[in-house]
Amino acid sequence: MAAENQSNSNNSGKGKKRKQRYLPHNKPVKKGSYPLHPGVEGFFITCDGGRERQASNEAINLLDTFFEELVDGKCSAEKKIAPSKPLNKITKFTDFDSSSSDDEPPLLQKQESYHEHLADETERNEIEENKEKVKAEDTQEKCQAHETEDPPTKRLCVETDKKNCGIKGSSVAEEKFIDKLIEAELEELGDRNKRHFVSLDSGCNGCIFIKMHKRAGEPGPAEIAHYMMKSAAATRKNMSRFILRVLPVEVTCYASEEEITKAIKPLIAQHFPTELQTPHKFAVLYEARANTGMDRMKIINTVAKSVPAPHKVDLNSPDKTIIVQIAKTICMVGIIEKYKELAKFNLRQLTSSKQ
Repeated sequence: MAAENQSNSNNSGKGKKRKQRYLPHNKPVKKGSYPLHPGVEGFFITCDGGRERQASNEAINLLDTFFEELVDGKCSAEKKIAPSKPLNKITKFTDFDSSSSDDEPPLLQKQESYHEHLADETERNEIEENKEKVKAEDTQEKCQAHETEDPPTKRLCVETDKKNCGIKGSSVAEEKFIDKLIEAELEELGDRNKRHFVSLDSGCNGCIFIKMHKRAGEPGPAEIAHYMMKSAAATRKNMSRFILRVLPVEVTCYASEEEITKAIKPLIAQHFPTELQTPHKFAVLYEARANTGMDRMKIINTVAKSVPAPHKVDLNSPDKTIIVQIAKTICMVGIIEKYKELAKFNLRQLTSSKQ
């Protein structure tokens, strides 16, 4: 009986294989270490499927360059000041005699002034030659006096050494200061909270989100995206390999009608003030990914109703487009100008030669 039980247990062990686990150092794998969450602003970017990591690196580099160009352009425009004095100056020649009579012909006046100018030059040359002769005699007398005297004793250049030491000390201090600046920049790059642009997990294939840490006085996501598309349309140079559309996100909240109406109010008041004499035409663009529970028309109506009365809806030629993007349970809203004119903010279409 014991032998039969052992044989049965061996057969059962052979039939069932243990599951192999591939975990780094027996630790659970982190999924979505930095997920997209409400209260964030940045850029919602579509890219080629399976190239999210490369697209996020490209997007951060592009946004950094265009952000620096915008900031440098504003600073240079503020620093430009009109010159107080005119650059072109009127030169007056005082060599010629202006007190000549008007009855004489102009050629005779020029000849007389020319001869007078030559006479003045000869007198000046004679005076300079006399001065040079006097200087030469003085130098000869000084050299003879130095030869008769004893040679001077050599002195230590204490003052020059002190000056050189001061220069070396200043250079060392500058090097230390530069090293501290480099260390501070490296710390900022290492800390995600201090970077301007950081990638977040959108939770959808072919989509990435770049978070922006906006500071006071700096351009926002809408300005950066608009400037990027304008420069791409003007230059027609390929800027990336994997990025498709770059949409600015100014508000993020949970995907529900109540949350959207609350979050949109300050953004609508900023872009659609009621005091304008010429009202804006606007359109609402809605797209949802990995979310089938939301009603498309309800969201569009809630966003359109939040815009005040003087502004009107125009789907054919809107001045501003309100973009509503939903990824899983997060809703992202941004307001863009010239959406259709700039190829729906698609970098690949703007830089392609076929357009």
